[in-house]
Amino acid sequence: MTELLIKNMVCQHCKQAVEKHLSDLGYTIIKVELGKAVISENIDSRQLEELDQSLRELGFELLTDPETRLIERTKHLVMRHIREEEGHHHNLSDCIERNLNVSYDTVSRIFSQREGRTLEKYHIAQKIERVKELLQHDEYTLSEIAYMVDYSSVAHLSRQFKSVTGMTPTEYLRGPRERKDLNDI
Repeated sequence: MTELLIKNMVCQHCKQAVEKHLSDLGYTIIKVELGKAVISENIDSRQLEELDQSLRELGFELLTDPETRLIERTKHLVMRHIREEEGHHHNLSDCIERNLNVSYDTVSRIFSQREGRTLEKYHIAQKIERVKELLQHDEYTLSEIAYMVDYSSVAHLSRQFKSVTGMTPTEYLRGPRERKDLNDI
């Protein structure tokens, strides 16, 4: 059995593309989730290189360095935390420690060194992209969105939104609604 950590695998479409690719290559898939695939075969370094090359052609990349793997797992955990924990208000640091079995301080330090920004700023950027997505759907009030994305108030959401985007949520809705690819955050 081989666990593969895969960079740039950030949405359901990515998950389906990787699953199909592995299946087309003849691997027996045990599980595929965002950022990770588990296959039943044990593969050697040559096969890993070939698989990495074929995944790169699709815009993905195998992660082999332990710190890079930790950062990628952290990014996926942050995205999952924002989307799946909507309205549950769980602490991110507790979620990271519980799921990665590494102290938040260690993850945060490695993340900052490798990414050139803090984990907190990455978390905020992901939250703002989620807010943009929810605003575009026009199904929720700003108050509901603030609650869903774990802001203490609409004022807090609006301040942070303006700090990141340069405009208020209302201005965002009135203007061109540009969103970032999750890989670019």
